[in-house]
Amino acid sequence: MCSSFRGCAVKEPHDLIAELNPAHPPRLYGSAGCETWSVRFSPDGSSFAWSMGYGIVKLLSWPLTSEDSAEAVCSEEKTLNCKQTVWALAFGPCLSTRVDVSHQNRHDHELLLAIGLNNGVIQVWVVSTGNLRFTLTGHQAPVRDLVFTPNGNLTLVSASRDKTLRIWDLSKKGASPHVLRGPIYWVFRCSISPDSSVIASVCNLDSKVYLWSLRSYTFMRHLTYEHERTMTSCDFSQDGALLAIASYHSTTGWWLDLWDPYTADLRTRVEDCELCSYRSDNLLTSLSFSPVGLLLAFKDFRALRIWDMEQDKVVADTDHNRASGVCCAFHPHGGVIATGCRDGHVKFWRVPHLVPSLKHLCRIALRFSISTYQVEALPLPKKVLEYLTYRDVPKQKIVYCEEHCR
Repeated sequence: MCSSFRGCAVKEPHDLIAELNPAHPPRLYGSAGCETWSVRFSPDGSSFAWSMGYGIVKLLSWPLTSEDSAEAVCSEEKTLNCKQTVWALAFGPCLSTRVDVSHQNRHDHELLLAIGLNNGVIQVWVVSTGNLRFTLTGHQAPVRDLVFTPNGNLTLVSASRDKTLRIWDLSKKGASPHVLRGPIYWVFRCSISPDSSVIASVCNLDSKVYLWSLRSYTFMRHLTYEHERTMTSCDFSQDGALLAIASYHSTTGWWLDLWDPYTADLRTRVEDCELCSYRSDNLLTSLSFSPVGLLLAFKDFRALRIWDMEQDKVVADTDHNRASGVCCAFHPHGGVIATGCRDGHVKFWRVPHLVPSLKHLCRIALRFSISTYQVEALPLPKKVLEYLTYRDVPKQKIVYCEEHCR
């Protein structure tokens, strides 16, 4: 079963909410150092972190005022000078609504911002004061990604070009990290399942996804592709039943694959526009599941698109700028998505307000705590089982660009 995305539901500039301009514009397009490689909202949605290039991170209050949008100047703004290229940002602890509050130590920890640097160091800053709390050393190459566990603990996972992942317990001063080894290429991205049990990671030149146990700190399994490709991003769905993987090849363009992490079955493949003669020039740079509803945002060199998987349609198609975003992040309450740009800018886009169906909310509640194998063992009708395991989605999709939308 194959379907295609034709039609652009939302057009800019009506969905562009605000834009932050870098303090130091690039001297020449393509010059290194000015890129916004990471943008993040805090777990409660009240703060926004922006790596604005040249080793500078800005902490801003959200929502922005009109003055923020124009000049990125605010009395509550904090400037963190990291003195190294910033590749990754992560707020923690992440207080999950799915975990018992009594087990989250909600009042014991300040909100922290972890920053991954080009020299392999991770700096941890206190958000309320803008002061550096401590540094984490051990990586021998740039730290490309950071993520806190969503169970409210101060557990931080880092991915590095030194081909390792490290798991840090920030609540224990001086504790040595658990080191995960195995990849033979740079580790680009990592993601943690909503129940904080599994880490997914992808490498730059590899044909497989790595799944690790966050409980035993051991390798679990691969999700394997038939052909070599460059992996760029990964993210778990809100219930952990789907794992989205972004990848591309220099001659054939990009793919966005949805896997069942329990069974290692490929559920859906989304492909770049088959009518474009320059598919090899278009790279899928980032993707992110929305924390509200079944929305999946993905950014390539041509546009930012948001796919409503429940209704199987693109609800936003915007940011049509080939020199634009390299990262994206949803606001935790929905309604807004931020994209970081290669020239140091940040753009905030309006996300359509969609109400998830009752049956989808039931699926999320069930799948958060039950694996695919456990669901398949239930005495349920076939169509219900297909819905609960996401087998009812089309097997293949093609995303047509703006030029070929009809």
